[in-house]
Amino acid sequence: MSDCLFCKIAAGEIPSSKVYEDEVCYAFNDIDPQAPTHFLVIPKTHIASVAGICAENSAVVAHIFEVIAKLTAELGIKSYRVVSNIGEQAGQSVPHLHFHVLSGRDMTWPPG
Repeated sequence: MSDCLFCKIAAGEIPSSKVYEDEVCYAFNDIDPQAPTHFLVIPKTHIASVAGICAENSAVVAHIFEVIAKLTAELGIKSYRVVSNIGEQAGQSVPHLHFHVLSGRDMTWPPG
């Protein structure tokens, strides 16, 4: 999608702090981190959100979760949260499927 921010980041048209890249997905540090470790993993193929996952593209999502497991292991992260917001009301500010990976602080509720 030509006007999609994350498509442009994945294509290298907009700079980012790259964490990982392969032919299927791209991972980069969040510009407004909500935890000491906070990176996003996005498919290079444009999918608007979790609501757009179907039989034809679900292998991309499986691959992304394999990458998340690999990256967190390589970084020595044993406890982390994976979040995907779907729609503006849920806080999705970029209409391109992305998974936030957050770690490095207590995320239990109530905070302890």
